[in-house]
Amino acid sequence: MTAQPDPVTHPALAERPMRILIGSSHPYLPQFRGGAQSSSHEMVMALLGRGHEVAVLGGLTGQGLLGMSARLRLKFGRRGYTCDSGLGYKVYRAWFAAEAAADVVREFRADVALFQSRCPVQLARAVHPTGVPVVIYFRNVETEDLGGPLTGLEGVRFLANSHFTAQAFATSDNVSSEVIYPLIEAERYQTETRRQNVTFINPHPYKGLDIALAVAKACPEIPFVFVRSWLLSDAEERKLQDSVNAVGNITLRPATSDMRTVYCDAKIVLAPSRWNEAFGRIAAEAHINGIPVVASDRGGLPEAVGPGGILVDPDGPIEAWSEAVRVLWTDDAVYARYSDAARAHAQRQEMDPESQVIALESFLAASIRRDSCLAPSAGALKHPSGRRFYASQAGTNTGFVD
Repeated sequence: MTAQPDPVTHPALAERPMRILIGSSHPYLPQFRGGAQSSSHEMVMALLGRGHEVAVLGGLTGQGLLGMSARLRLKFGRRGYTCDSGLGYKVYRAWFAAEAAADVVREFRADVALFQSRCPVQLARAVHPTGVPVVIYFRNVETEDLGGPLTGLEGVRFLANSHFTAQAFATSDNVSSEVIYPLIEAERYQTETRRQNVTFINPHPYKGLDIALAVAKACPEIPFVFVRSWLLSDAEERKLQDSVNAVGNITLRPATSDMRTVYCDAKIVLAPSRWNEAFGRIAAEAHINGIPVVASDRGGLPEAVGPGGILVDPDGPIEAWSEAVRVLWTDDAVYARYSDAARAHAQRQEMDPESQVIALESFLAASIRRDSCLAPSAGALKHPSGRRFYASQAGTNTGFVD
């Protein structure tokens, strides 16, 4: 048997906690709600819980009290960005995040920047003159959202939110990414469930609104709930209202920051996306409560749903969707089988938040070490349980050592 190296203290974390800036050109909470924003917030909270200093850079809209206040501060201030701490940590906001990125990195004194979602390439190029190491976290597979080509990004390292996403960029750009699934803190979603409806979250055309409407119409005996998420144009809003009213068995609910109020009534979650979801966070959240998911068989949804639901071709007949919903709604034995599988899928090691955040901080620390031209060394991070957590030289292969 090969002798294992003696674990030593992780050099980057032993000296001091990291200062981590997480950024996107998308507006951030509470101005915009979506899977990426939820995942980012929970990632920030987990890193804060590990003792790191974390801030967020996001885009800005003029809507709401926060937008109005920011508009005034930007008009009369000297900086191209605002900063607020209403979420419990600093959030920097700018009309154009890339234009403010370098200044924010300097003000926050970031050790490393993690950019994701909208225009991460623009953000990476903007902060390059600062010398701060950059990680790009792929959260979707639409290359037009990158804000530029991935070629020529000197020293940038990559993460992906699913194996599907990693493979997509390996194929399109010959980029190698480590996979860390979105962090989901179970207690934020866990609730007693009354199993009273079929829930469809984010009634937007990209998310398969037409399929959800058709399934509800085909199952008039089943109550459906559509929960808002993304902002809709005036035309999309009018069409949604008219369509919901015409079907008759759909309740339209507003967006919420507490998804427990949604899952407490859901018996089935419907995820009929027409685009390639990079992961499918909604499925992972539903699984925490043993709620099966009927989802499109494309993108990262099969990876997120696993055995905890039924996959259907979004381009196939509506009958296939309605039959999947009906069998889960009416057959208790089938439902119990999928419900148990959903709960087990949510509890797999790859979705354990403590292991995920340790893998993330190891990856970020390795990025700092490499950028500082320090020789990487094997090491052990301190797990919240008190056990030492071994990180390989690349900062990617991990495991408990005691």
